[in-house]
Amino acid sequence: METITNLVYLVAAIFFILGLKLLSSPKTARRGNQLAMIGMLLAIVMTLFDKQIINFTYIIIGLIVGAAIGLYSAKVVKMTQMPQMVALFNGFGGGASALVALSEYSRMTGAPRLDTFIALILGLFVGTVTFFGSLVAYAKLQGIMRGAPIVYKMQQALNALLLLAIIVLGVLAVLNPLHAWWFLLIIVMLSTLLGVLSVIPIGGADMPVIISLLNSYSGIAAAFTGFALQNSVLIISGALVGASGIILSDIMCKAMNRSLLNVLFGAVGSEEGSGGPAGAEQKRVTRFTAEDGAVILERAQSVIFVPGYGLAVAQAQHVLAEFAQILIDRGKKVRFAIHPVA
Repeated sequence: METITNLVYLVAAIFFILGLKLLSSPKTARRGNQLAMIGMLLAIVMTLFDKQIINFTYIIIGLIVGAAIGLYSAKVVKMTQMPQMVALFNGFGGGASALVALSEYSRMTGAPRLDTFIALILGLFVGTVTFFGSLVAYAKLQGIMRGAPIVYKMQQALNALLLLAIIVLGVLAVLNPLHAWWFLLIIVMLSTLLGVLSVIPIGGADMPVIISLLNSYSGIAAAFTGFALQNSVLIISGALVGASGIILSDIMCKAMNRSLLNVLFGAVGSEEGSGGPAGAEQKRVTRFTAEDGAVILERAQSVIFVPGYGLAVAQAQHVLAEFAQILIDRGKKVRFAIHPVA
């Protein structure tokens, strides 16, 4: 049975890799998402056949409740709220890894293997930071918290002190594996504080970078938990998410003339770069067609369009295509500039 399980996990991992590869192109992104879904379904079904599972009641309840919440959220969420949704998904992934780490420790009867216990502690730490950091990111994007950066004196020093304290507690837990509950609980509390304090200095305009980084954190937490559980598919999928998230964060930082180290240490964005003040004067919007736009650009020889998120939300790509075709028919040179962050 173990051989079959590992074989199915390997197939699931291949689906994950192929899905990630296909996500790199808009033309194949839907197919990539479907392949990743199939891989996850295979992994879940195979996990349910684990001989250590003796009661499926809570598992079935969890699957039904989770599926219902997921389907409802996917149906009602607006395109403009997608960043918030992604932030929550990142947080749930990290939170799940942290809970699994605590659960795994609670069922240990003897002294755990050193490498397993270290992976468990790291999964707990990264998962907790990801969960609470993602909640702050969601709150900022949703308007529950002030979107502007929240900064204070000795911010970096406090974060470094928290990280040092977590490392010390982790070492103490490793040295006392049979009596580590208090160490682990304090690690959870300090990791919670570190997750919140790491995200509050981030301005709303820079949230895409931090969300991508939190996404990589959720994958890293899953990979650590996979090592603790000795689950190959969890290790592979977590490593894929962690690596791709870090690469994307680096690309976005370079495109925005930012440093990834600044993001890691909470120094991204000093001012909010969005919108005017609340209650600003409302003005009448002048509506015009693609033909009207072509008339305005009659004397132009070369036109470059820079599509943004608003264009996608408004689903105005067809109008833009019509606009571009009119200009091309009139002998204009038309190009599109896509920002890497977009």
